[in-house]
Amino acid sequence: MKTKLLFSLLTAGAATAAHVQGVLNDFASLVDSVEKFGLPAQAASLIPENMRQLWKDLPSWLPDGQPKLQFFSEPKAKVRKHDKWDFRESSEKLGNYLLRGKKITNPAVLGVDSKVKQYSGYLDVEEQDKHFFFWFFESRNDPKTDPVILWLNGGPGCSSLTGLFFELGPSSVDSNLKLVKNPYSWNNNASVIFLDQPVNVGYSYSTSGVSSTRAAGKDVYAFLQLFFEKFPEYQSGQKFHIAGESYAGHYIPVFASEILSHPESERSFNLSSVMIGNGLTDPLTQYSYYEPMACGRGGAPSVLSEDQCKSMNDTLPRCLTLIQSCYTTRSVWTCVPASIYCNGAQLVPFQRTGTNVYDVRKECHGQLCYDDLQYMSDYLNMPEVMEAVGAEVDYFEGCNTDINRNFLLAGDWMKPYHEYVTALLDEGLPVLLYAGDKDFICNWLGNHAWSDALPWRYTAEYASQPLQDWSPDGEKAGEVKNYKHFTFLRIYDGGHMVPYDQPRHSLSMLNAWLSGDYALKS
Repeated sequence: MKTKLLFSLLTAGAATAAHVQGVLNDFASLVDSVEKFGLPAQAASLIPENMRQLWKDLPSWLPDGQPKLQFFSEPKAKVRKHDKWDFRESSEKLGNYLLRGKKITNPAVLGVDSKVKQYSGYLDVEEQDKHFFFWFFESRNDPKTDPVILWLNGGPGCSSLTGLFFELGPSSVDSNLKLVKNPYSWNNNASVIFLDQPVNVGYSYSTSGVSSTRAAGKDVYAFLQLFFEKFPEYQSGQKFHIAGESYAGHYIPVFASEILSHPESERSFNLSSVMIGNGLTDPLTQYSYYEPMACGRGGAPSVLSEDQCKSMNDTLPRCLTLIQSCYTTRSVWTCVPASIYCNGAQLVPFQRTGTNVYDVRKECHGQLCYDDLQYMSDYLNMPEVMEAVGAEVDYFEGCNTDINRNFLLAGDWMKPYHEYVTALLDEGLPVLLYAGDKDFICNWLGNHAWSDALPWRYTAEYASQPLQDWSPDGEKAGEVKNYKHFTFLRIYDGGHMVPYDQPRHSLSMLNAWLSGDYALKS
């Protein structure tokens, strides 16, 4: 999934705006803090005046009642090293990475797809004390020939086990913490890996951390390399794909580029395509489409008043100027102000209405707007579940707000990750963008717009293609446009988590794409 609601920096209320002002105006300590993110040291006197002014302006852009800004999270301590692993896999070429795991021998205890083979475990990076949790499910059909998918949720800072138990995995969790089989699971015709990344998400843990998408890419590549070295039977002719949603619109282009940067001869696997659902990838284009979506021009009734819509329009030019500065400099000094100003001006007005940012038709209940997410969290915190999968943490946490904030304060949020998509397409890698049309936070209007604007070898040809009816199973369910190996799909009545809202149609989309039907005609 999943941006957590919205971003801890902008929506959690605890202290006064004046309190925040005191934190932000201490410019020297800001420089100090930014250094800790691994950026070059810069004396305050050397920071350009226009950038200094941006940071001085930050307190006035924050909504009232915001918490003190903290730049770092407390480490998520492990409780034990599980001693019942079936395998340990390492490689001299990868250095300090170690994959350890186990076959889940009694899946009936978990109640999750007990008839398919399952593995769980950790990727360890001992020098940095980073430990990434994974859970693998074989295909229900024919794992010897069916493709393999790596699924990634977003946030940044939300567990990919949300995808497993809330969206597209073999089972969901009901209010009695009982498992309910999902007939539309993506492992019907594919084997699926769910990876908790970055560290300190879900069952993953570390005393250090990651605060940028690019840094996370090397860890994911190492995981895949070791996984397929351990299990070559899943790369004996099967295709491999990466899929995800939300902030995975940042992750996936970078992770795919990291994979392709390694010669095929050095890899234990090949990448066949990527799929991004309701992603945030090109903020400069996408932020222009929050006002239309909130104000009734995206296929759903307006959520905001005329005055609120006007205010969003009035603040948009400055927002876009700030994002453009971030694109130009790639500097924390411009990218952080862009994130804070634009999110406050373009997202917070909608969130304050109490409407679900992931589905404009619904009200938001609880921190993440869906009761089912609490059921999932309660289930994954059951001692017998944690023991069965080898979890080495005190507790499962669906979304880690510290990570979310750290990515924002490292300047990662507003960077132009769509540039990686250009390179992927030009290398011939198929790319699918799909978007539920009732999502606000990463809405279909913005995703459609950035796909049209994306510079690549066939920009003009792709942009000139009309949206056409998409009718899987003979039922009109959306609109699609395609040119060669680039496709955009609008899915009717889907929210931010399309497989949750439209499980049958999302599975039809997946099966068509995996078959090589990039126009989604089947």
